[in-house]
Amino acid sequence: MSKSAAQTKLTELSIGDKAPDFAVAFASHEEITSESLKGKAKVIYFYPKDDTPGCTIEAKDFRDYIDAFTKAGAVVIGVSKDSVKSHDKFKEKFCLPFPLASDVEGTMCEDYGVWVEKSMYGKTYMGIERATFLVDKNGIIRNIWRKVKVDGHVKEVLDALNRL
Repeated sequence: MSKSAAQTKLTELSIGDKAPDFAVAFASHEEITSESLKGKAKVIYFYPKDDTPGCTIEAKDFRDYIDAFTKAGAVVIGVSKDSVKSHDKFKEKFCLPFPLASDVEGTMCEDYGVWVEKSMYGKTYMGIERATFLVDKNGIIRNIWRKVKVDGHVKEVLDALNRL
């Protein structure tokens, strides 16, 4: 039996679990909830920071494949802890045609298990693990990619979506 969103914490999410519900602010101050996307497949990708090299490449890759994701019946959602204002600038600068969630409080990041301890130059800190979740139209997680390497990732996600 799948865990409820309230019970699901950190790295406990697995393929076959019900995806945690969410209600967060998106760029341009719209709010999108898991309920408003009910009946649609979702590609939810978490990234560390707007307008940084790897995050920009990943966002542009999703942008370049957006027609294929739409044709396959999926909504693409990018999630970081950046502000709505930062997301608005990022979307405009790179013509991103999909919503970016502003999870400033980190609730969605924690529910999906991507708020993790990281290490750089011998120092540890908390940050977002680059990860992607493929959720089917019934709200069930069908694939999880953790510690994503950007090159080729979007095509891999699209291939998995087309196999649903």
